[in-house]
Amino acid sequence: MNLARLLKDPVFRTVGAAADSLGRPCYVVGGYVRDLIIGRHSKDIDFVTVGSGIELAEAVAAGMGRRRCHVNIFRSYGTAQIKRGALELEFVGARRESYSRDSRNPIVESGTLEEDIARRDFTINAMALSVNAATFGELVDLYGGVKDIEARTIRTPLDPDITFSDDPLRMMRAVRFASQLQFQIAPATFDAICRNASRIEIITIERIKDELCKIMRSPRPSVGLDLLHRSGLLPLIFPELEAMAGISVVHGRGHKDNFYHTLQVVDTVAAASDNEWLRWAALLHDIGKPATKRYDERTGWTFHNHNFIGAKMVPRIFSRLRLGMGENMRYVQKLVELHMRPIALVEDEVTDSAVRRLINYAEDDLDDLMILARADITSKNEEKKQRFLDNFDLVERKYEYIRTLDAERARRNPIDGNEIMHIFGLSPSPAVGMLAAGLKQAIKDCEIDDTREASLAFLIDLAARNGIPVVNPPAMEEEKEEEKPEDGA
Repeated sequence: MNLARLLKDPVFRTVGAAADSLGRPCYVVGGYVRDLIIGRHSKDIDFVTVGSGIELAEAVAAGMGRRRCHVNIFRSYGTAQIKRGALELEFVGARRESYSRDSRNPIVESGTLEEDIARRDFTINAMALSVNAATFGELVDLYGGVKDIEARTIRTPLDPDITFSDDPLRMMRAVRFASQLQFQIAPATFDAICRNASRIEIITIERIKDELCKIMRSPRPSVGLDLLHRSGLLPLIFPELEAMAGISVVHGRGHKDNFYHTLQVVDTVAAASDNEWLRWAALLHDIGKPATKRYDERTGWTFHNHNFIGAKMVPRIFSRLRLGMGENMRYVQKLVELHMRPIALVEDEVTDSAVRRLINYAEDDLDDLMILARADITSKNEEKKQRFLDNFDLVERKYEYIRTLDAERARRNPIDGNEIMHIFGLSPSPAVGMLAAGLKQAIKDCEIDDTREASLAFLIDLAARNGIPVVNPPAMEEEKEEEKPEDGA
């Protein structure tokens, strides 16, 4: 099969010419070939040559002109990299590998193209396209990669037990590709993952985290998460999530499977937003349920305060998975803690004050919180589900109205900081900020009207409660007294 029509970028001819000048065969390999056939865009291109990849990279750079590109050489790995615009070109010599039982780091030796292809993880990644002039575009497909792409199947080119035992990270990669590409893992390959799941323990948490994040960024994260659960990998890498799976039954009364409920919520959020951390919030929103699950003879199964317990668990999970302890963690923790508030709100009367409290709690993340809250309604009772969603519509209309009203009130603030300093004889200080902020909040919360008179009265009272005297009484409109008739008139 010749796929020259897919190699449109001039860089392939440039690399082929450099390889021909050295008398070397050269091929595009791996994921880039897979993505060309599937029709996905990729900017990382791996080239394999029989011989020195570094020598080939230097020849390519010379052909491009040194001013247009720079060669990064990694001699300990025998690889070199060239960046050309948005493309990253990686060059390596063909290799064969062997492994020891206690490490995924292989012993690497020079090899043939066939040996290099055989060491690859899956058939869809075990193809090569020639870039030499005489054979430009010819496909080397020794293990049926094209057929597996057509069948949307993931399987290993060699014995899957050896493949996964040698490099256990490949089990996570199989799950990730299934989730990203919406492919099926071949039964024999999946069975081998189940048999070798415990080998994942030799993989660093950083590498596991990378694969988890790629699963979370996929179109339907539930595909990968369910495969992790069914293969036995999930309890080893994410025990808190695994603990949510299953249904407990007492006296014939069971609760829903919180794991599969969570997968449904994650997929719904993923369909609504590309925000990776909102997806993590969806994944962790019920993470506190196993710890709070109780059975009550009168009410059945309860999960009281699972949102607060879940929020406390978020930092530990982020720390263990090396997801970072900064702004993203705080955002996820906040949404996990607040995810019940919109539902509690719509179960009662949707008042302006209740919506205002929700706005104050959620702040800039209210829109994301509402996406999560909507996704969390997974009831099979369509009438109940629609009632909740209709009430969410009401909440959103009210908070848009309140936001507009607050913006107008902020613009109409009748007394500024300069006048506050004059009235109370203050210089710029925290006291001025306290008085100004108190007035602003009182107007925002509709405690007082946004008139000058009401504002002055509020400020004088607030200042008195904080021991701040009035130094320059504000000018007030004097009421004209009616003239009283003289005695005897």
